[in-house]
This record gives sequence, structure tokens and C-alpha cells, in this order.
Amino acid sequence: MPTILENTRVKLLPLTLNNYQHLIKIGKEPKLVQYSPTKVNTSKDLKAYVQTALVKQRNNTALPFIVFDKTVNTYAGTSRYMNMNHHNSVLEIGSTWIGRSFQGAGLNTNMKFLMLQYAFEKMNFEKVEFRIDERNIASRKAVEKIGGTLEGLLRKNVLLLDGFKRNTCCYGILKDEWQDIKQSVFAKFI
Repeated sequence: MPTILENTRVKLLPLTLNNYQHLIKIGKEPKLVQYSPTKVNTSKDLKAYVQTALVKQRNNTALPFIVFDKTVNTYAGTSRYMNMNHHNSVLEIGSTWIGRSFQGAGLNTNMKFLMLQYAFEKMNFEKVEFRIDERNIASRKAVEKIGGTLEGLLRKNVLLLDGFKRNTCCYGILKDEWQDIKQSVFAKFI
């Protein structure tokens, strides 16, 4: 049974080779993934991106979603559970990109609430991590706003498409912290 996460604002559906085409126009937006080591700005690159995610899904280390914004009735981007380590009960929420017109309007907060809730309450993971380019201040502030704790900095650990080696900020939320975060940060969603 496919995993679908949904509330009144957003619906996260499995990302597949049958629906990724809805993201082609968004993937072409300038600087959308400037802090990412991944190309998605052509149909070919986006298809390869999805194929890689699906291989990781078959290996039970990722669960990719396509994001549908219910308020405007259109696809907005993608996100996924990734680097799923079942033995250590840790996963990462990442590979998140949504079109510029969807940013700053609460869509991402709704997505993160659904993903955190499912990770902690249904999949029973003990920790959710977020890894963000040190220069990506907007994403760092967004993760801090939803309760992520900065745990450290990995220096020059990811090679970007332009040849720059980025520093990566590592954030985490523990299952022990989830109920307090849920009640304070996400109270309007429950």
C-alpha cells in the first residue's frame, strides 16, 4: 500500500516515473536547487533524479514524495525520507524543493509536520535529521522554526554542481522532543 500523507493544505503522494513530469516546469526555475548536488532542470536530469530515488526506495533507504498543493490544486515540488537507517532508527528529511510561488506560504511547514508525525508516530524512528548547506539561511531558519537543533557542521563534505565544496549544517529532532514540538510548533495542525 503506497504511503500518502495529507492534511487540508497539502497531499504528499509517492513520486514515480508516472508523475514526475508535473515537476519539469518547477525544476527549470533558476537557482531552485543551487545548494544541492543534484541537477533537475531538464526532463532528462529530473527523470534520472527520480530513478535514483526509486532505486533507494527499493533498497528501503528512501521514500520519495511529490507535493500537491491543495489550495491551488497543482503540484508544487518534492521531498523525501532519505538515508533511512533502520538499525539505528534514524532518517533524514531532505531533497526538498518547491517552486518559488509556493514558498513562504506555509506549504513547507505543512509538509514537514506530516513527515515528522509519520516518521515518529507511524514508522517509529527515534531521530529525524536535516542536512542543509551552511549558506542556505532560509532553509536553516525554517528547520530551526520547526524545532530542529543544530548538532554540528560537516566541513566541505558535498561537491556541488558548480564545483564548490559546501559545508553542511546538521540538524536533528529526537522522538523524545516530538510531542513538545508538536504541541508548541504545530498546534494548529492537530
